[in-house]
Amino acid sequence: MTLFIGASLVALAVVLFILQPVVKGLHASLERDEFELTDTEARKRVALLALRDVEYDFLAEKLDEHDYRSLKAELTAEALAALEADEQAQSGAGADEDELEAEIAAIRAGLGAGSVCDACGFSNEVGSRFCASCGQAVAAEAAG
Repeated sequence: MTLFIGASLVALAVVLFILQPVVKGLHASLERDEFELTDTEARKRVALLALRDVEYDFLAEKLDEHDYRSLKAELTAEALAALEADEQAQSGAGADEDELEAEIAAIRAGLGAGSVCDACGFSNEVGSRFCASCGQAVAAEAAG
């Protein structure tokens, strides 16, 4: 009997520990802090640090000439790929945000015009009588 009570208390403690963030109302931030690295920034940093370490190891005579040259060639290619990926990510971020803003504006315009389907939420063209997604009749205000 005491074993059952002990196991129940342990199980209860585990459940409470797991539910603690929910009970306290804690949540993960969806915003990226200034000091947080993106995946491409982290990859670039690791590649450049590895390249630096190979240089130091060669100068400290921990690597012979052959190993140094092969590691340097490999890490240089990795660093260049990481730099290009980071540049693409930084230049592509603005385009993604513009596309998202345009989609949000289109949905807002559809809501204002009454062309959004009440059943499924699909944004139909103004004047549509039926939803292009689910086939339900669109509200009368949107049709005329």
